[in-house]
This record gives sequence, structure tokens and C-alpha cells, in this order.
Amino acid sequence: MPRRARGAVLLALIPLLAVCGSGLAVGLETHGTEPSTCPQTVMSTLASVLGRVYREGISSERTLSAEHMIERSASLRAAIEANDRAGAVKAIRALIATGHMTNVQVTTSSGRRLASVGGAALAPLEGTITGAGGRPIATYLYSVWSDRGFISEGSGVAEGIVVLRSGTHSIGGTLALPAGTLPQAGSARVRGVDYQYSSLPARAFPDGRPVQIYLLKTVAATEALCGASSEDTQVNTLARIARLIYEGERGPRTLPQVRRVQRDPALLRAVAARDRVAVKQASEVLLHHHLVRLRVSAAGKLLYDLGGPYVLGPVHANLRLHGRTIGSIVISIQDDEGYLRLTQRLAGLSVLMYMRAPGGGTQLVKNSLGPGVGGLSSVPASGSYVYKGPPARRYRVVTVDAEAFPSGPLTIRVLVPMPYS
Repeated sequence: MPRRARGAVLLALIPLLAVCGSGLAVGLETHGTEPSTCPQTVMSTLASVLGRVYREGISSERTLSAEHMIERSASLRAAIEANDRAGAVKAIRALIATGHMTNVQVTTSSGRRLASVGGAALAPLEGTITGAGGRPIATYLYSVWSDRGFISEGSGVAEGIVVLRSGTHSIGGTLALPAGTLPQAGSARVRGVDYQYSSLPARAFPDGRPVQIYLLKTVAATEALCGASSEDTQVNTLARIARLIYEGERGPRTLPQVRRVQRDPALLRAVAARDRVAVKQASEVLLHHHLVRLRVSAAGKLLYDLGGPYVLGPVHANLRLHGRTIGSIVISIQDDEGYLRLTQRLAGLSVLMYMRAPGGGTQLVKNSLGPGVGGLSSVPASGSYVYKGPPARRYRVVTVDAEAFPSGPLTIRVLVPMPYS
């Protein structure tokens, strides 16, 4: 079933390290003059990445999943056919509770607005709900990007301040920029702190009205990414993002999962009793919620290890019951495929991953570049690399030193396509 965005987007993904700008002063001096070459390169590169983040709400696995769930919801279909507003609201809230979407608005085929659930959001998409006989019974609008969610993701991946602006006014609780028309890119001063900024257009939910997304980053932070050339500056900026994505998989985002496992009564009882069958059962339940690998040990012995074969960013923690340590866990919330997809979607990068082989040396365990890639020594840790293809293409290489699961080195060669766009 075709779907379309309600508006075009100029630059149409692991909550990372969110940056909040709500405490900054409203008084802002803006300058539309061209920034110097390095800050301009940093900001244009980050704007491209921010556009990719926004595009996740236009066409992605997330939007396809949300669309499928809405159109297959039996309870929502029944509520529409019964013209039951309360039932429709209940069904939509259940859909939103899955985390696959943030907003749904349903209009019956007669033109009646039956239900609308969700707060301020971006990137509206639309679709059609059919009845049992295949006849259209309603249209719907939905979004996977709440204002708050996009601001958090965008601020984190760019390590800056994201501001949403409708017309001449900031929205979504973001920093209030001065009234009036602002240039699309330039410099700004907030309480004596100098910023560079860039922007891109978006659309608001549900009416599709234009919204401008501004990204502000301190001049000091942009200068820290400067290289000897514009290409070096681009590579430095994207290398920072590649490392942030990895760090995000073993940083604060893992803490809720660590605590969830540490507080699971069934697992704690099973580990205390050294009951391997019960540990297996409890682990299988836990693994289905945001974990890709879970390893449980007690008294130096492995009780159970469940999950994918190639997992990165292990986090170690103890298990305690009644005030004493009864065992330990190693968890991961990301595997190699997940990291590869995030770097591809958010930054347009290719990835090669090498880990220690059972017989010694290293083996290539993940490759988004293509066939014909050699061993670790065939790809430089940094500098230029020409992939012979097909098609042949030049890359700049960045190395992210990571950790495999449950321990040991994992070398990630991140390849930035040149020229980058």
C-alpha cells in the first residue's frame, strides 16, 4: 500500500548523548555571514547526518513496522467499524505503547475525526485502513518522531543543541531564537558563547506545516574537529559520530537493562540455587527485551550464555540477593549488524569488523563494503583506501577500537566514502 510524506524534506537511527539547551539565555545575536571554512564544513557535515536522522521518520524499517502494526490492528479496525471513539483511542494507545510509533490520528471514510493520540511530533505519514472485505474504512496519519525524541537523538548524535522553529518562533520547548527571519546557516552568540549553526526543513505532525530544524554547536567544539583540509575535517566529524555510536551501546543506555536483569526475581532465585534449567528459562524471557546477548555465571562457572555470535560492547555487572553477591552477568544491547546499520543509516558509512579467530590471528566477521575485502592488514588503520569494487571507490579509513563479547579486541574499520555527501 503506497505511503507518502506530507511534505518534502531537503535532507530527508541508538538515544545517544543528549544535550539540553533549555537553560540557555534567550538573548541571541545571529549573523548570516559565511562562517570560516572549517566550522562551515563541520556544520554542513552534521546537517547531512541530522537529515539522515530525520529521514528515519520518512522511510525506514521503523516507519514500515509502524504502518504494518496500524493496518493489522484488529482492535483498531473493530473500533472504526463500530464508530467507537473510546475503543479507537484504547487501540491506538496500545500501539504507541509498543514504542514503534509516537502518534496516530484516524479519520473515518465519512470524514469524521475518530481519534488522535500523541503529542507534538514531526514527519507525518499517511495510510489507509481496510475492513474485512478489503473496503477502505478509514485513513490515518502517524509519526515515529515525537519532537522530544527527535531533539534527543539529534542533539546526541551531533553533540549540539537542536532547535525546532515554526515560522519565527521556537517550538517543542527548545531554545527561543530571536523573532524574525534567520539565515539557514551562520553564527550566533548566547551569553557570550559563540556558536555555529546550520538548518534544514521538516514538517510538523499532523498538518504538515513547515518547520525548520536548527543545529547549534559551539565554535570551540567545531574547531576541535578541524583538520588540515576540508576532507580531513569531514573525516574527523564523522569519526566522532562513529565512536559516539559505539560508546552509546555500552554507556548510559545499557543501565536500564543491567538493572532489569539484576532485579529479575526468577533469575536471582535460579542463580542462587545454581539451577541451570531455571537460569535458562529466566534468561530466555529477559533476552527478548532490548538485549542481544546475556551471559550468566556463578562461582567462576558459566551457567548459561544466550544470544547472537557476534556481539559488541559487553557490560559486566554482579548479581546480588539478600545483600550478598551470588553471581555475575555480561550483557550487550547491540550486535555487529546493529552497529553496521546505524553507521550506514545515520552517517552513510561502510564498516569492516575484525575479531580474534579461534586458531589465532583475526577474521572478518562483518562487511558492508562488498566482496574481495582482505584481512585486517590489507585495510589501513587510517588514511586513504581504494576499494576495487565493483564499483571502485575511494574511502578514508577511521579505526574504532572496540570490545567483542564477552571479552577481547574487536577492530572496526569505518570507511568514509569520498567525496562525502
